[in-house]
This record gives sequence, structure tokens and C-alpha cells, in this order.
Amino acid sequence: MSGHSKWSTIKRKKGKADAERGKVFTRLIKELTVAAREGGGDADGNPRLRTAIASAKAANMPADNIKRAIMKGTGDLPGVTYESITYEGYGPGGAALLLEALTDNKNRTVADIRHILSKYGGNLGASGCVAWMFDKRGVITVETSATDEDTLMEVALENGAEDIKTESDVFEVLMEPAVLDDVRTAIEAKGIAMETAEVTMLPQNTTKIEKENEASSMLKVLDLLEDNEDIQKVYSNFDIDESLLEKLAQD
Repeated sequence: MSGHSKWSTIKRKKGKADAERGKVFTRLIKELTVAAREGGGDADGNPRLRTAIASAKAANMPADNIKRAIMKGTGDLPGVTYESITYEGYGPGGAALLLEALTDNKNRTVADIRHILSKYGGNLGASGCVAWMFDKRGVITVETSATDEDTLMEVALENGAEDIKTESDVFEVLMEPAVLDDVRTAIEAKGIAMETAEVTMLPQNTTKIEKENEASSMLKVLDLLEDNEDIQKVYSNFDIDESLLEKLAQD
């Protein structure tokens, strides 16, 4: 597991949401709109849209909001046009950063990212500078209280998943992105509640950050990037010892 996953776990334990509900909805609406624009409004034939709808439902987004976002994507309702952009760079301590954005103003977004990184000792890089360090994977997380490992492993592996890992109080089911929908549907059919189901970028290797000041700066960078409404996903390969993460989480 990457340090980023550890940090997410600690934030969840602290009761600190990754973003306020309104910001979560903003990101989900953008993803629904772009998924519908690029693949059509029929979820049965659009895997990306199916995943976006599932994420929106998991966040308790009202059905009307979901419908309107899809209709804006298909052109049935007027709406803002968002562009998908990936940014790459380095954070404090040299850790790789891969950022997925949906924006209606590229100049604003890149300026915001550059400001955040430069303020804390990071920098924006050229396209391709860190993307090769990550693998695209389907990932489903299930709280350990929701089921036992054997039951989850059986249904997941039978439907195309490749591995299951345990991290703190969650099971992490790994698979190729193409089978994410099949595995999610099978787990749902078993009545097992999922925490997340998404296509993500997992680091092939990690970069250890041992200095407390660099670790603190890295976590500030992550929080600021995740709070930016143009940025949909933040991936990093940093690794910070859990004892140091716990200490910084108390600050």
C-alpha cells in the first residue's frame, strides 16, 4: 500500500472527510457529465458512466442531480464543457505526483497546481515524467466489518479479481479495470457493502520520505490538491512510516 493510502486511512479514522459534501458532489457531477459526453448517456453501454453513477449513489447524491449531470453531458441540458487533463510532477522529498483534472479553465488550473507545489518545495513536470511509475488498476475497498475475507475472496476471484489485500480495517480487492464492473456487481449481489469501487493508479514502487518537515509538507500538498475543485484524483508514490503519519495527523 502506498503512503497515500495510509494517510487516507488515518484521515478517515480522525473523522476528517477528504472534502466537504458539496465538493464531493462537484467532482461527481463533473465526472458524470464527462462520462456521458464521451461515452453516451446509456449506462448499460458505458462502463465509465456506470462507475460514476455507482460512486454518486454511494455518496448519497440525489437521483435528480445524477440525471441532470448526465443530461448536461449528452447535450439534453445546457452546461459547462469540461476538459480532461493529466498533470505530472514531484512533491516534497521527490515523491511522484499524478493528478487527474476536469476543468473549464486550463490556465486557472495549472496556475493553482504550480502555486501549491512551488510553495511546499515541489514542482510541475513535463507530460510523461512520472506516469510510467503507475499502473492503472480496478480497486474495490470493503470494510472488514462488512464481511469475512474468505467470502469476499470467493466472490471476487470467481468474477475476475486478481488479489485481495488487508490494510488496517479494509479489504482491498485488485483487478484489471475491464472487470471492475463485473466484480462490483457480483459483490453487490452478495449483499456486501462496498466503501469504494473505482479505477485508480497504483505506484509500482514507493519513495520514502523520512524527514519530518518534508513529510509534513507532502501531506499539506495532498490536502490542498484534494481540496481543489478542478482536481478529480491525486495519486502519489510517497511512503511515510506509520508512526510519523500518526504524529503528523495529530498536528
